[in-house]
Amino acid sequence: MKKILALLALGLSVSLVPFTAAAHGPSPQKVEKTITIKADPAKVWAIVKDFGGIHKWHPGVAGTKVEQKKDENGDMATFRTLTFKDGGNVYEKLRSIDDASMKIKYEIVSGTLPLTDYNATMTVEKGDKPGESKVTWVGRFYRLYKLNPPIPAGQDDETAVKAITGIFDSGLANLQKVAENSK
Repeated sequence: MKKILALLALGLSVSLVPFTAAAHGPSPQKVEKTITIKADPAKVWAIVKDFGGIHKWHPGVAGTKVEQKKDENGDMATFRTLTFKDGGNVYEKLRSIDDASMKIKYEIVSGTLPLTDYNATMTVEKGDKPGESKVTWVGRFYRLYKLNPPIPAGQDDETAVKAITGIFDSGLANLQKVAENSK
């Protein structure tokens, strides 16, 4: 009887291994981009920390609407809706603005981007030379499709990373132009 139970337990555990190994879901993704801007950090920070002003420097954003309202915990929070020039949109929540460390944190609550659970920071710090700034934009997220393969087209890791990379690259390049050309 002990042998039968041992074999039964072994057979059961072997059959569960492939099931549990494939049940992990998507891997977290990260995009991190840094640019050096020939402008004083305080000047660049004033542009970056304006949560309602991203449309002033990001070429893909047609408009921004900011509102104060209660969040999921009942606390007052700042939210913004970004309308993209291509017709898409995102609804974001400001997590924090820290003037001392020149860091802004926000998250996407909902939207048309091919990803989920997006959290980001933008940090401005002194550059290597006087009058320069270094801006770092970091986004962490998951692909849109949270189950295991087969993954529907456009909901995979590559699509999510490509979308954020495009947003960061075009945004930072134009932030550089705006900051360096404004008085």
